[in-house]
Amino acid sequence: MSATPTNPGDIFDPRKIRRLVELMNEHQLSEIDLQQGDTRIRLRGARGPKGVVVETMRPPAVESAPRPSAESPARVAAPAADGNFELIKSPMVGTFYSSANPESPAFVKVGDHVGPETTVCIIEAMKVFNEISAEVTGKIVATLVENGEPVEYGQPLYKVEASK
Repeated sequence: MSATPTNPGDIFDPRKIRRLVELMNEHQLSEIDLQQGDTRIRLRGARGPKGVVVETMRPPAVESAPRPSAESPARVAAPAADGNFELIKSPMVGTFYSSANPESPAFVKVGDHVGPETTVCIIEAMKVFNEISAEVTGKIVATLVENGEPVEYGQPLYKVEASK
């Protein structure tokens, strides 16, 4: 009658998963996403007979892409395919906000000129609001994300007509 021993630091321990589900229900969370090494677990709350859906994912056995270096973080504007345009990309996964709060005007809008230090948006990740700088000089020609929309790492946020 011996139980399978588990590693006390293992996030995939069934007792810890049950506790996470309890916390999700208690705090009315809709999703928890955890990663340990190459294994990731996502708990999604679902209303109805299914309850909480548990997904575990292992990345395919393919060589991983190199991580961006300190000289080229994801938020640095990357050249776009057409003309003298650059993209301001998201440096993280989170929720995109175009202004500091719902009553405030957007940090930038189409037609605005930005410099490297210009705050263009906020990305909320784990209840932390991160100001994102343009890191490029030019004119905003397109906003590629809607306010309140979830964004992924490296996702284009703005298209900028670059100037020197």
